Amino acid sequence: MILYFSGTGNSLAIARAIAEHVGDKVLPLREAVQTDLLQEKRIGFVYPVYNFNAPAIVPKIVAQLTLPKDAYYFIVCPCGAQTGDAIWQVERVLKQKGLTLHYCHKIRVPDNSAIGFGRNPNDQLWKFERFAPRLEQIKADIAACTSRHHFGSRGLAGVIARRPVFSRMVLEALRPKANADKCIGCGICAKVCPVSNIEMVDKCAINGDRCEFCLACVHFCPHQAMELGHKPTLKERQYHHPSIKAKDMIR
Repeated sequence: MILYFSGTGNSLAIARAIAEHVGDKVLPLREAVQTDLLQEKRIGFVYPVYNFNAPAIVPKIVAQLTLPKDAYYFIVCPCGAQTGDAIWQVERVLKQKGLTLHYCHKIRVPDNSAIGFGRNPNDQLWKFERFAPRLEQIKADIAACTSRHHFGSRGLAGVIARRPVFSRMVLEALRPKANADKCIGCGICAKVCPVSNIEMVDKCAINGDRCEFCLACVHFCPHQAMELGHKPTLKERQYHHPSIKAKDMIR
């Protein structure tokens, strides 16, 4: 079973690619809490890197899972550049549960947070071609249950990024909010949010306090109503994985 967390589809697409190669299934990480995993022989976690860390919900949910002792465990992190502490965080949770992480790797993908800093994630589509051989190697390694680790640097960037002053500056710049003048209440943002953090109130999207900063709501809004830092969202800068549509994100 391959468990994934995804905002704009990068992790979902990679989880599907691995699952197809090894003959496995994919499941959103949130749904794994109510799923019997004890008979699984291979369990993978595919999740992105946000601010040099795993999405906050990922290690929390992994800690809640009842997992088999004898399974082959792997982590694959799609990221814009570096993984920081993202892999180490989940590895530590597995270790606390008495489990061994057998394999981990990263693969670079377009950085969907670039939109928050005035850049276009679609300018990074070249990463798919450049890192296609790495994805093929990752798929082959996992199919063979290879024991190999590519942690990257020991999480210093992640530790710094979690400091309150730093995280407030960055995350506040990436906190989505609906522009009431543009929002028509279609509800797509609420449907694609992987943590159900958005409610429709009087035909306007209202973000709650559980935001994981995945920016799914920003990138999938068909009316560019979700904005970051009160700056207009440009249609040409909205991004999602080319093979993933909004309907794929809705569970």
